[in-house]
Amino acid sequence: MRHTIDEIHIGDSAYQDVVITEANVETFGRITNDLNPAHFDSEYAKTTMFKKRISHGMYVGSLFSRVFGMELPGEGSIYVTQSLRFRRPVYFNDTIRATVTVSAIDKEKNRITFDCVATNQDGEAVVVGEAVIMPPKGAGQS
Repeated sequence: MRHTIDEIHIGDSAYQDVVITEANVETFGRITNDLNPAHFDSEYAKTTMFKKRISHGMYVGSLFSRVFGMELPGEGSIYVTQSLRFRRPVYFNDTIRATVTVSAIDKEKNRITFDCVATNQDGEAVVVGEAVIMPPKGAGQS
């Protein structure tokens, strides 16, 4: 899928649903070298405010990337900025919906601002933020 700035409107949105698995959290930790025991050690996690192992916040935040790169705006999009606030812990087997919604469009600069919200299966916001994306250029755009 691929949408140019002329095909996108304020309020447009897209999402993906992802089940947070222990294997994916551990893979993310190994890829990023973030081996914090809050993510890897059940005994340690019992001593934290969360009482059990949690996902990396940045793993959950990274779920927006697929939506931008594959759905809205889609293939050829370039991330410019991303802000994130981590509101609640994400546990193994939580189902996360990562939703992006167009909040502003700057056609002159070819930039789209998106509100980003990741919610768990109970509808609670776990990660919120804002992103600016350069959508792919269409025919005749320079």
